[in-house]
Amino acid sequence: MKTIGMLGGMSWESTSSYYRAVNEAVKQNLGGLNSAKIVMVSVNFEEIERLQHQGKWDETAEILGRYALNIENAGADFLLICTNTMHKVAPQISKHISIPILHIADATAKALLNNGITRVGLIGTKFTMSQDFYKGRISKNYDIEVMVPKPKDQDIIHDIIYEELCVGKIMASSRAMYLKIMNKLTDLGCQAIILGCTEIALLVNQKHTKIPLYDTTLIHANAAAELATQIDKN
Repeated sequence: MKTIGMLGGMSWESTSSYYRAVNEAVKQNLGGLNSAKIVMVSVNFEEIERLQHQGKWDETAEILGRYALNIENAGADFLLICTNTMHKVAPQISKHISIPILHIADATAKALLNNGITRVGLIGTKFTMSQDFYKGRISKNYDIEVMVPKPKDQDIIHDIIYEELCVGKIMASSRAMYLKIMNKLTDLGCQAIILGCTEIALLVNQKHTKIPLYDTTLIHANAAAELATQIDKN
């Protein structure tokens, strides 16, 4: 079994979901008492979040790159960046290490293609929705049309992530707002919605809507378990 490197803490709320999902997938793949071999570094998200909103992405990349090297030196065979947004600096992080990064957008796009999805809505932080590092990767590399909410709706989604979900606050009123925004995207022809922030599944999951949801935390964790155990379900 390969050792999975996890760069987490962004936020720790979603990283705990990652840890559980990876181990559950390994157990399902191998049975018995098998669990994942993991090397994890969990960062202080306060520091990263401040730099995000100051636009100091190079500084975040330097910090995460150093932690990624620590993970590699501890024996990891590949790396998970346990957050959608910080894949913005995945190319810079990769320069610090020699092990591969299992990219969350690639794992998500492959799951979409497996189900014949060609037009999808994306919700996440405003960085992820408004910039091209994530949606552009999916559309250019996998020929999937990615649609995002209007700017005012992006603000709502973003603020709920940072002010509520990252601190473990789950509110029914916020869930209703998310579902309303998601319905707007399906009205525009989206066949499914990418939950493109690892915290969103803490608020909204498949039991809340008939719209097909793609939980990036679960997809990424399952892809890591398959790579670690050399099992390809496709």
